[in-house]
Amino acid sequence: MKSFAFIFPGQGSQSVGMLDAWGDHPVVLEALAEASDAMSEDVAKLIHEGPKEALALTTNTQPVMLVAAVAAYRVWLAEGGEAPSVVAGHSLGEYSALVASGVLTLAQAAPLVRFRAQAMQDAVPVGTGAMAAILGLDAAKVIAGCAEAQATFGAGAGSAEVVEAVNFNDPGQTVIAGSKAAVEKACEVLKANGAKRALLLPVSAPFHSSLMKPAAERLKEKLAATSFAAPQIPVVNNIDVQVESDADRIRDALYRQAFGPVRWVECVAAIKARGVSTLVECGPGKVLAGMIKRIDAELVGMPLLDPASLADVKTTLA
Repeated sequence: MKSFAFIFPGQGSQSVGMLDAWGDHPVVLEALAEASDAMSEDVAKLIHEGPKEALALTTNTQPVMLVAAVAAYRVWLAEGGEAPSVVAGHSLGEYSALVASGVLTLAQAAPLVRFRAQAMQDAVPVGTGAMAAILGLDAAKVIAGCAEAQATFGAGAGSAEVVEAVNFNDPGQTVIAGSKAAVEKACEVLKANGAKRALLLPVSAPFHSSLMKPAAERLKEKLAATSFAAPQIPVVNNIDVQVESDADRIRDALYRQAFGPVRWVECVAAIKARGVSTLVECGPGKVLAGMIKRIDAELVGMPLLDPASLADVKTTLA
């Protein structure tokens, strides 16, 4: 097989029945059972039946996306696929990448990401934070526009209004997050500054913004109490765009990732720099696969989310 990377999606790609296409594949059933035991609830039922509103709750979204991505990865290996030469994950997807790399077990990671989700939700009351996707504007101009918008609320660290660029998804899409008023103001400013669109996102917290620092502090304690194994596959992290092998450095990156930006464009460039030209999005949805071509036209992005797409990936990499 050619050299390739596996990349793992974050929140937003979940859907009711997202594992149904695998049928009763034993490794999928095994992954569901492992996560259900670790979380003391029926994860299979939640994914299969929903309802959609339940899956959309961040405390459910984070663990179910992890389980679905890890299940797809295990199917790939069970069906004769080779291990990738490098892995990465978008936001929450970094935890799936760490499971694929052997740093964490699924039984460790599932309750950990639920804790992370609950801490994030607790950090900012529902309705007081917001996120928005800014389309068609250079990332540097988005950063400048956020500073311009925040300045309208008064100078200094004392202001409760915060807005920051938090997800650098592709050259034409940057996500901003912060307090609701500041995000709405930034949307106005950025549209006036040339953005094609500014879309408020249906999320329950301003993920990856500095408002998540209280959540990160709680997560830090949980990470310290979790044992990490040495990675078997290099993992490019979001926060530093680095590959770490030391457990404490991996923990620290996960801690800072909770309140720092997802540098996805740079992560993809770092993967390419390792001699990889095919990036396989492992898990529900095709969001990351779609981003790849917009980030770098020389790269191939492919989804792996059901038996048909798994066969396509095998053919492409053969």
